[in-house]
Amino acid sequence: MARKNPAAQVVVIGLGRFGSSLALELERNGTEVLGIDAMMKNVQPLVGELTHVVQADATDEEAMRQLGVHEFERAVIAIGTHLESSILATSMVRGFGVQEIWAKAMTEAHARILRQLDVKNIVRPEADMGKRVAHLIGGRQLDYIEFDDGYALIKMRPPTVALGVPLGESDIRQRFGVTVVGVKRIGQPFTYATNETVLELEDIIIISGDRRKVEAFSNLD
Repeated sequence: MARKNPAAQVVVIGLGRFGSSLALELERNGTEVLGIDAMMKNVQPLVGELTHVVQADATDEEAMRQLGVHEFERAVIAIGTHLESSILATSMVRGFGVQEIWAKAMTEAHARILRQLDVKNIVRPEADMGKRVAHLIGGRQLDYIEFDDGYALIKMRPPTVALGVPLGESDIRQRFGVTVVGVKRIGQPFTYATNETVLELEDIIIISGDRRKVEAFSNLD
């Protein structure tokens, strides 16, 4: 499988709720997936749904080589509940020379070990979702994405200070340190915001900037 078009293929190791959901979404987006899990109860529901799905021990190097894991350019280690298996599988895939590795971590200690294995892309689904939901509860924010360097994107309703005048005249960027990058009118798709855009009360906007500044802007009346 991996020799066909490595750039369009991903191996997903660990097919629990996170791994199976991710693998299915990759398939829906046109990526060929090799799914691997040690438990048949996780493998069976995905037969016919993924390009290939196999029951195998992801810590067995010979088994992984027979499956062609060493030929992939991208891998996701989605094992979360078994720390040792996660670390061993990650170390093995790293040793295979896989260029791009994503790994799930259940705790900060788990994430720290993965970083020591030189994994650049670490996902903590529960912690990340908790942080995201906390930003959405009780505020104007409709969606929230934060990046590692403190940069954030927020989908929200515009505050009063942003209404009624072109963005180029409102000085939002100078006054609040944020940029309005997109706007959606009722019944219309999102479009890029320009200096001539005049925001209305029922609009939905996307703003970007430093996390603290976009949070402060989203709390304006």
